Amino acid sequence: MKRKLPVFTLGVEEEYQIIDPESRDLRSHLSKIVDGAKIFLNEQVKAEMHQSVVEVGTNICKSVKEAKDEIQHLRGKIVELADKQNLVVGGAGTHPFSRWQDQPITDDPRYHNIVNELQDAARSNLIFGMHCHVGIENREIGLQLMNQACYFLPHIFALSTNSPFWEGRKTGYKSFRTKVFDKFPRTGLPEYFDSVSAYDNYLETLVKTNCIDNPKKIWWDLRLHPFYDTIEFRICDMSLTVEETMCIVALIQAIVAKLYKLTMQNTSFNIYRLALIKENKFRAARYGIDNHMIDFGLQKEVETKMLILELLEFVDDVVDELGSRDDINYVHEIMKNGTGADKQLAVYEQNNGDFTKVVDFITSEFTKGL
Repeated sequence: MKRKLPVFTLGVEEEYQIIDPESRDLRSHLSKIVDGAKIFLNEQVKAEMHQSVVEVGTNICKSVKEAKDEIQHLRGKIVELADKQNLVVGGAGTHPFSRWQDQPITDDPRYHNIVNELQDAARSNLIFGMHCHVGIENREIGLQLMNQACYFLPHIFALSTNSPFWEGRKTGYKSFRTKVFDKFPRTGLPEYFDSVSAYDNYLETLVKTNCIDNPKKIWWDLRLHPFYDTIEFRICDMSLTVEETMCIVALIQAIVAKLYKLTMQNTSFNIYRLALIKENKFRAARYGIDNHMIDFGLQKEVETKMLILELLEFVDDVVDELGSRDDINYVHEIMKNGTGADKQLAVYEQNNGDFTKVVDFITSEFTKGL
């Protein structure tokens, strides 16, 4: 008898750029957007370290469709509130030209503590990501899935790349956001742990020795969440559009569901060395979906798009049960038309390096599908 998959609940967090429509620079909203949003959205909207950033998060969603409805609603509400302040909103991993030195820090003890500890590494962390939680009630299984899912992080990341510019420079990367974040401690690909007790001991040791004051300061690309029954994917750049966000969320959920299915059949996906996966992560940051990544099984370079197509085949048998085929099929659109980074670079080239046109593109894409 075919065993049904459990419900893999979702929580999606997006970090938005608040932009002055005249200068096209990032602009502090002086917490007015966050305070205004809390009237309608309660704890679904938060301030971030820099005053020009707004973070939103869905409630716990039972399906990709439910999460998509919430993201559309959240984006629409933030656009509406920004408009009242004569501001606009955009979605990208970095702002094309804004200087972090010009952006004020939110007046909050949490952020003051981080800046006090990390200094310019924190002040310069003017970046925007999309995080996706997938619900796993059993933490031991959650840890196994985290260990196995690590292999697929570069594939997901490549599709999400959307930060080719930094402080008015074309960086040569499709995602420079990840290079900025590398300055923080406890970032990057997650360590391998053979048990939840080993994982918890690691967290307890860091807290006990004052390396961190709470376990949320593990900022890996993928983590077993210390407080919720989720594994949290944190590697993605913030997406231009709702469609791109939800495509990547659907793919993440499908990967977790497929690995869970294999685990329940006493089959596990290969665990590859972190040093090898780091090579693919670098290639994803540098080239996005263009160029090649490494197929470790074959021990050779393969076109990144081919590996992504193989990933779609790998998860295909769980997609219909999850009800996310339309969203996952959007991967083909991304591979045909390019990632957010590719689109930003095209606008930049078509307008002779005019960054204001790139910002206009980012803000116009943000409202698509709302």
